[in-house]
Amino acid sequence: MLLIRNFEVRAEAAYLQGKIGGFFHSYIGQEAIQTALLQVLGKNHWYVTTYRCHALALLLGATPNELMAELFGRTTGNAKGRGGSMHFYTDRLLGGFGIVGGQIPVATGAAFSIKYQDKQGEIAVCFLGDGAVAQGAFHESLNLASLWNLPCLYVIENNQWGMGTAVERAVSIERLAEDLAPAYKMKGYTFDGMDYFHCYEGFKHVFNEMLETGRPVIVEAVTERFKGHSISDPGLYRTKDELKASMTRDPVLIMKQALIEAKLLNEESYKKMDQAEKEKVLAALEYAEKSPWPDPSTLEEDVFAPENGVAS
Repeated sequence: MLLIRNFEVRAEAAYLQGKIGGFFHSYIGQEAIQTALLQVLGKNHWYVTTYRCHALALLLGATPNELMAELFGRTTGNAKGRGGSMHFYTDRLLGGFGIVGGQIPVATGAAFSIKYQDKQGEIAVCFLGDGAVAQGAFHESLNLASLWNLPCLYVIENNQWGMGTAVERAVSIERLAEDLAPAYKMKGYTFDGMDYFHCYEGFKHVFNEMLETGRPVIVEAVTERFKGHSISDPGLYRTKDELKASMTRDPVLIMKQALIEAKLLNEESYKKMDQAEKEKVLAALEYAEKSPWPDPSTLEEDVFAPENGVAS
């Protein structure tokens, strides 16, 4: 969680300095959710997520160096500098998707692949925001996943805002998982997305249930992002006092306090951990700045272009 926080803070600073272009969506405030899920499940599953993909890539083993270089548009980047902030990959991350809801059918297809190949102990995990809940692709995917008994875990990271629209103004149900799941004969759960330990226990229960039933499940993790929708969003739809109040439940500080109370951590050891992660990110910034720019002559490489407009 400290690595994710430090990466996001310093990458955003680099963006504001003009070193990073394009879009940039920060995961600050939501770190507990994906960190807890990966601690429970491990990496040997199919994962797919939104354009807010920096944290998941780090958790799945992508290095800060390759991710920062990707943000900088350099050839040493995770996607050779061609994907930018919204499109990270690993051998188990099928990508961050820039289209709202675009990743949901992909995750459903990954779950179909797991079932078709009879891969025991494996599931597909789809992260989506509250803004995608109203997308038709989400409901079509839920219908097929339930109909075909696909092992897909749909995790709705409800950070309260679909861009600048409050979730209650965009979605007609109050509990995004528990109210929706019965319509598709699925189980639905609500987690405190700011509390690592609550998420950990919740995902542990859900994962064991899915291994037993092979059925899809919907989880709503209630959280709040501490930044705008993207770096260009001034966040005028919420007051400074509202943001300040939400930040009192910082997931990093909640975990820190819990570990201190359990005598598993103290202030000094916390500072050392934070400094170690900060140094990794600072080294990644230096690596990215020193990495070469792509050669324009490679622009058309690795691009799928069907011959005569027809895929062979």
